[in-house]
Amino acid sequence: MSIRKELTAQNVLLGFQHVLVSNVWLDPVFVAGAIGLPIALSSNMINAIFIVSGLVTLVQATRLGRLPVVQGPSAAFDALMIAAGTAGMLGAASSSILIASLVFLLLCLTGVIERMRFLFSPMISGVVIFMVGVSLSGFTLSEFLGGAPGDKTVADPHILTVSILTTAIVLVLSLLGKGLLKSFSFLIALVVGTVVAAAFGMVDFSPVASKGWLGLPTFLPYGPFTFDWKIFIPFFIAYMVAVMEALGVYQAASEIQGTSLERKQVRYGLAGEAAGSAISSLIGGFTTTAYPQNVGLLNLTGEGKLRTRTPVIIAAVLLLILGFVPKAGALLSVIPSAVVGGIFLPAAASLIVTGLRALRKVADDERRQTVIGMSLLLGIALPKALSGLTGGASVFFGNNIMVGVFSAIILNALFVALPDLVAKHRAPASVDVPAADPADGTGAAAYDER
Repeated sequence: MSIRKELTAQNVLLGFQHVLVSNVWLDPVFVAGAIGLPIALSSNMINAIFIVSGLVTLVQATRLGRLPVVQGPSAAFDALMIAAGTAGMLGAASSSILIASLVFLLLCLTGVIERMRFLFSPMISGVVIFMVGVSLSGFTLSEFLGGAPGDKTVADPHILTVSILTTAIVLVLSLLGKGLLKSFSFLIALVVGTVVAAAFGMVDFSPVASKGWLGLPTFLPYGPFTFDWKIFIPFFIAYMVAVMEALGVYQAASEIQGTSLERKQVRYGLAGEAAGSAISSLIGGFTTTAYPQNVGLLNLTGEGKLRTRTPVIIAAVLLLILGFVPKAGALLSVIPSAVVGGIFLPAAASLIVTGLRALRKVADDERRQTVIGMSLLLGIALPKALSGLTGGASVFFGNNIMVGVFSAIILNALFVALPDLVAKHRAPASVDVPAADPADGTGAAAYDER
């Protein structure tokens, strides 16, 4: 692939669209605000996230996984980072991320991840992709509606006007539009939605003024590393969530492009994410993972059919630039939540459809279809039913992806793989039987009767 030949104005705009849709800045802004970090540490966290996201996206797209996926901070760590930060233990949080990253990096480099063949079956991959879409939709609807029931802003007429308009533009242009209108459906919707939101007074530019033009992340900004088992275990489980989410994104990207996902792509891709997460922990960021909303964009805009990684490579370069220019990064953070919800909703729906498409490849027998149904049901319903749990249990059982995937793995082993293995060992040895002779009732017909 020649980047110079593909460095067109259209691809640059597609790359910019990827940056806007990724919302890489959303998690660090939310986490820093919830903790109440001083402006210096807050800016450092955001800069670190931008730089690592751009670096890992660039290396992934060009050298490792070689898939058109954008990297960014994993939302699985938001609550854990906030809890650690409010307790004054961000140093322990960073050390937990570093250790977890190195463990998974070792698993990738030794080929252990590559040997886990069950993760590549249509059943498991379909459940993973579907649940990634469901997980994204939970966050999306909160942004789309203006909050959760009980919040003052929920179902606010201005918020609903902006979110519904944004989603409508994405759907009309991506499903009915052609050419550039289809390709830039998300970018057009985002610009129009933001302009309308600004007219309603929903855009605040004050964060931009407080940011500098140039900035570099600080090494170990939260002080020296410390280790605490109570911090490490939930973070390690959260890293497993990020790995499962990344696997689903890889598989979805391959499905949309019409290519088969090779095991070495998963191995190299997860290794790149682990290395990036380790670097991020050293400069004040947190774990990086593949972003599902950008894969949804590939499907709806038709970009995935082109089988090009150039727009994503351009997006990576833009993310790196934003990491070293805090004021530019802050400008993106003024995009209203209603607009974010409006563009994420079709992306989440696209992932759910991609997951269902993968599940159609599973054999249509009662055992396998029941396992799929149970896995999806538990993945959707169980996290809400067990929302009162705390600690590591809450990280595991509170995540749709983890519950759905582990349910599929366990149920498939118990009701499909194990019975098939038992039946195979109990099957009688093959017997050569002569052809049936209707005249004397011998041969295969007689043998079958016996």
